Amino acid sequence: MDLFEYQARDLFEKHGVPVLAAMIATTPDEAEAAAREIGGKVVVKAQVKVGGRGKAGGVKLAENPADAREKASAILGMDIKGHVVATVMIAAAVPIESEYYLAILLDRSNRTFLVMASVSGGMDIEEVAHTAPEKLAKIAVSAVDGISAAKAKEIVAAAKFPPDVADQVADVLLKLWEVFQSEDATLVEVNPLVKTKDGKVIALDGKITLDDNAQFRQPDHAALVDLAATNALEAAAAEKDLNYVKLDGQVGVIGNGAGLVMSTLDVVAYAGKKHGGVLPANFLDIGGGASVQIMADGLSIILGDADVKSVFVNVFGGITSCDAVATGIVQALELLGPKATKPIVVRLDGNNVVEGRAILAKAAHPLIEQADTMDGAANRAAELAAN
Repeated sequence: MDLFEYQARDLFEKHGVPVLAAMIATTPDEAEAAAREIGGKVVVKAQVKVGGRGKAGGVKLAENPADAREKASAILGMDIKGHVVATVMIAAAVPIESEYYLAILLDRSNRTFLVMASVSGGMDIEEVAHTAPEKLAKIAVSAVDGISAAKAKEIVAAAKFPPDVADQVADVLLKLWEVFQSEDATLVEVNPLVKTKDGKVIALDGKITLDDNAQFRQPDHAALVDLAATNALEAAAAEKDLNYVKLDGQVGVIGNGAGLVMSTLDVVAYAGKKHGGVLPANFLDIGGGASVQIMADGLSIILGDADVKSVFVNVFGGITSCDAVATGIVQALELLGPKATKPIVVRLDGNNVVEGRAILAKAAHPLIEQADTMDGAANRAAELAAN
């Protein structure tokens, strides 16, 4: 889960990372009131989960509260790379002498953590990484040892931070590690980390990505979810602990195992080319279990999608046998009753496949068709969706 800048700022403050006073506003009136409370010059910053706000005109300096109102009025409602600005952050402005960059992230390819640091921070850090990689220090961090005071100094030295800010940057790095570890983050980034005219080092902008797999031990993170941007079907699936992602197609997909479901999406998309460009409507992995309730929940979510015209259930029996899956499908349709109205193509293979197919055949449900192969099932589901 990516956070808005103001949410990242609040987590920084919670863990002692130096930040500036700030408030959020959703109307020009609120922006003016916030600027008045903060006092002095302020920066009005669009709150969207995408980079390039400054270049798009989503970050503006305001001289006074009335100016903050005017700037907020211009930014609210702005479209930045497909993200409409509904909230702005009003933050205290400070005179900046230097801009730096710090980030801690999960390095999946090397199965460790990584710190990236540079004395050339700001809007063009991506360009720095591309054209002058020697200016971006990359230091691996052990998940066991983490970032100690000595490690922080090593990183600061590797990035060649000036001596007059080295200790402050090292201290910020230690606090960012606390944020990263305590909040179960996969990314903590500060760009820019600035040195002000009076020599203080402050996190002027922040980005945090939280690990959704750690939500069970981070109950406070539920309040950080952007409900306005959450798809209603995805939210309903999450409540039922279903691994579901809404897509833009017409064939609902249910499978067991992420790899099989991903392959199913590809096969449906390929088959759909012959039927007017039909595409998969979702990703839904029911995992190793296909109980009656799981099948009912999965079918309920998919059938509740107005875009879905047909459903493809693609299951390879393993730990959960095909006869159990077939029983689950039949009983799920009984539970759903009149809510089930769209044709369902079922392809079973693997453990107890003969028994599973026999159960579906005996049930003779008018919505269910069986197919022997994955390609054949995908083609039939796409055909039904197209018609």
